[in-house]
Amino acid sequence: MLLDLADGVEGVLDALAVIEQRLPDAERLAPPSVLDELAYLAESGQTERVRASAGKAFKQLRFRPRFRPVLEAPFAPERAEELAEMFRVRQLLPGEEVHDALILAETVLLGCGVLLTSDRHLREVDHEQLTWALGAHNLAPPVIATPREIVRKFFR
Repeated sequence: MLLDLADGVEGVLDALAVIEQRLPDAERLAPPSVLDELAYLAESGQTERVRASAGKAFKQLRFRPRFRPVLEAPFAPERAEELAEMFRVRQLLPGEEVHDALILAETVLLGCGVLLTSDRHLREVDHEQLTWALGAHNLAPPVIATPREIVRKFFR
């Protein structure tokens, strides 16, 4: 999503405008695993375009922040890893989606109400099953939505 923002994808810009208008005081966070993914893509992305977009996304986080990078999470990394493992064991996410599971776990542990993503695996998480799994830990799931869904459902 941050790559799309860096590239000026209209749907992402529209979704952020809707969120900023509807929730002007809401904090928009970029969890540690998202930052790690950006760093990886900036250095080792498969194409020059991906590497350039990731580099631009980093610059935007620093100089034109629409999201606050969470450099140090207010929870132990092991807690996020355990939660991410639970998501994969319960098959809320495919077993190989280690990074997506970490992003979801960090989002939950940060208390985010919405996870804005274009990632197919995250979008396909069964919200009811996620709610049940997190309820046992006294945690609440975020609403997982694409930029397009935000614009379609909340633009007025």
